Amino acid sequence: MEINRHQWFMIGLIVLALGLQFRLVESYTLSQRSTQFLAERAGKPVDKTVLGMRTMLPSAGPQVRKVVRPPDWLGWALVSTGAVLVLHSLAMPRPD
Repeated sequence: MEINRHQWFMIGLIVLALGLQFRLVESYTLSQRSTQFLAERAGKPVDKTVLGMRTMLPSAGPQVRKVVRPPDWLGWALVSTGAVLVLHSLAMPRPD
């Protein structure tokens, strides 16, 4: 299956928008469930009794949440790749 002009344009817009979002947002705070999921996959499981106590008793302390800070170059790389894909789609011949 060959990718046509409209599909290249849509892929470029999505990558461009994702790059702009990475440039505008400094950090992302994950939810408790996603933090626990990533910790289990990384081989550093979080103690479930501590998580359960923090859910039932808010006085036990704040919930454990991971903060992700993407590097600056990632946003620029996605913006430039998306722009190239959009320009490439505009340079392609129109479908019949």
